[in-house]
Amino acid sequence: MTESTLEEQVLHRIEDGVAWITLNRPEAANAITYQQRNHVIDLLNAASADYHVRAVVITAAGAKHFCTGADLRAAQPELARPDDAPDIPSGHVSRNIRIGAQRLVAAILDCEKPVIGAINGTAAGIGAHIALACDLVIAADTAKFIEVFVRRGIVPDGGGAYLLPRIIGLQKAKELMFFGDDLPVDEAYRLGIVNKVVPGDELVKTAAEWAGRLANGPTRAISLTKWLVNRSLDSDRAGAFYDESYAQELAMHTLDANEGVQAFVQRRDPTYKGW
Repeated sequence: MTESTLEEQVLHRIEDGVAWITLNRPEAANAITYQQRNHVIDLLNAASADYHVRAVVITAAGAKHFCTGADLRAAQPELARPDDAPDIPSGHVSRNIRIGAQRLVAAILDCEKPVIGAINGTAAGIGAHIALACDLVIAADTAKFIEVFVRRGIVPDGGGAYLLPRIIGLQKAKELMFFGDDLPVDEAYRLGIVNKVVPGDELVKTAAEWAGRLANGPTRAISLTKWLVNRSLDSDRAGAFYDESYAQELAMHTLDANEGVQAFVQRRDPTYKGW
């Protein structure tokens, strides 16, 4: 059997203004390799600058797993080192986290287009944190979320300890991270991790409908709204009010804002271009 290419392991297409990014290693429970991770980061960065992309969907192949975390079995690049150097020098682990899992989550948070997570199955470890970083989350009714790190004797990475308590509160976040228990999708919905739960065979259709609505919206206004809401988690009132005025200034100079006002005055539906 020939080894699949990176483009086969991460499927990518742009359709009707929506960039679809699909993890495609169901035989490995969609555990993500460092090559896949870096490719997804590049695709998200490209989506920000692409006029043809107005929304992004991240999903995975198969009906059982969305992403079960980093692929610990995948070969890692070997760094040249002196013969007497330690296998893992001080600072090596933290550097890998910074340029790896954290950079992936940041690419989702900082993407200038809205990102929908279409969670088709188990989301564990960094897979769960990819979902937490998405702007909207639609999940199949068979999905579940697992803060799996404690099961391996390690601490959460990929921004999980930053994102999860901001979504569900401190105490519940500690419970999930201390015990590493499975979180069924219905409970994830109740806690606010998931926006909508659908049957598995309706996941792609529902994600396409939501992404289509976003792709037909005022892209820059949505981008600035995303920026405002994300910054509000770490801002005081004065800072939030300043950010709001700054974002409104930028939005009012877009063609879409002019179209929105004109459509209101003329009593018609607006036709947004995305800029």
